[in-house]
Amino acid sequence: MASDIFLISIYGDDKPWVTASVTEILGRYKATILDVGQADIHHTLSLGFLVKMEDSEHSGTILKDILFKCYELGVQVRFTPVSVDEYDNWVERQGKNRYVVTMLGHIITAHQMALVTKVVAEQEMNIDSIKRLTGRPSLDEEDFEHVRSCIEFSVRGEMMDKNVLASKLLEISAQENIDISFQKDDLYRRNRRLICFDMDSTLIKTEVIDELADRAGVGEQVREITEAAMRGEIDFSESFKRRVALLKGLDESVMREIAENLPIMDGADRLMAVLKKCGFKIAILSGGFTYFGKYLQKRFGVDYVYANQLEIENGKLTGRYVGDIVDGKRKAELLHLIAQVEKIELEQVIAVGDGANDLPMLNLAGLGIAFHAKPKVKANAQQSISTIGLDGILYFLGFRDVHLDSM
Repeated sequence: MASDIFLISIYGDDKPWVTASVTEILGRYKATILDVGQADIHHTLSLGFLVKMEDSEHSGTILKDILFKCYELGVQVRFTPVSVDEYDNWVERQGKNRYVVTMLGHIITAHQMALVTKVVAEQEMNIDSIKRLTGRPSLDEEDFEHVRSCIEFSVRGEMMDKNVLASKLLEISAQENIDISFQKDDLYRRNRRLICFDMDSTLIKTEVIDELADRAGVGEQVREITEAAMRGEIDFSESFKRRVALLKGLDESVMREIAENLPIMDGADRLMAVLKKCGFKIAILSGGFTYFGKYLQKRFGVDYVYANQLEIENGKLTGRYVGDIVDGKRKAELLHLIAQVEKIELEQVIAVGDGANDLPMLNLAGLGIAFHAKPKVKANAQQSISTIGLDGILYFLGFRDVHLDSM
C-alpha cells in the first residue's frame, strides 16, 4: 500500500455494534487511532477514523476485514489513503486559533446558515464541526413562540479582520431576527464562574422606577427620562436624581406590593436553577433599588446585590437616595471587586444587561451579553440575545438541552 495512514469513513443506518466491531478489528492488528468523529442525524450514522497501521504488510487484510464487517452490518465504508505530508499539515493546523459560532432563534433556516457560514469562509476560517444544542424542534406552527433552535459551529483559523466579521454578523442578526455569538474557544469559555445581572428589563420585565412612578402619578414624566437614559442620551446619574425626586411622598407599602408581583423575565427560573447547580456565583448590579433586588435574591439564591437605596421617612419616600449612585461606572467597579473577592479572573465573568449604563460591565466581563437591548447597546456589546428568554445564555455557554433536561 502507498500509505500506512487511512481515513475510514462509515455511513448508513445508525445501529448498535458498528463502532465496537470496527475498533475490535483495528485493535486486533494494533492500529493507532489518530482521530475519530461520529455524528447521528435522524438515525443516520456518519463515523470516521483516521488510523495508522502498525504493520503495512497487513494493511490490505485490515481494510478487507473492515469491508466485510461493514457489509455484514449493513453500512457503507470508504477508505482514503492519507500521505505523511497531508497528515503533518493537518497537525500543524491544530495550533491555530479556535472559535465557537452559536446561532440561536425560534427556527434556523438554510438561508440563515448560508449567510453565517459565508462570513466565516470570507475570513478564511474552517468549520471543524457542527452540532445542535437544542432538542428536536416541533413542526406545530401554533407552538412557534415556545420553539427554539440553536446550532454551534467549531471554527479554526487566523481571523483576517475581527471588526468586519463582527459588523457582518450583527447585520445578519438584525436582518434575519436571529442571535449570533462569536467567541474564542479557550479555557475561560469552558470555566465561567461568576455572572452579573442588571435587574430592570433584564431579570424582570419592567422598570421598577416606572412602576413606582405610576403609583405616584408621574409615570409619563419618569418614563421619558428613563428612555432617554437607556438610549444613552442623558447621563444616568442625572436622570436617576431627577426620577427619584419625582417619587417624593409615595407610601412605602407600595414598594411591597410591587415586589410581590414583579414579572420575572422569560427563562430566568431555568437559567438560575442551572447556574446554581453548576456552582456559579450570581450577582445583581442594578441602577434600580435594593428593596427589589433583595426580593430577587431570596427567590433565586443570589450571592451579591448592589443597587440604590431609597430614603424613607415616616413611611414615605423623601425623593432622595442614600449612598452612592450605582451607575455604569460603579457597576463595572463592583463586577471587578466581586471577581477579586471570589478569586475569579475577569475572563471567567459573564455580564448581562439591556441599557447603555450596562455597557461598562458588559465590555469588562469575559462574556458580555446585551439582552433584548436597544440597537446602540447591541452594537457596542460583545454578544447579544434578542430572540428568546434569559435561558438562551446557557446555549452561549455550550449547554445542550439533553443535559439541561436531566438536571
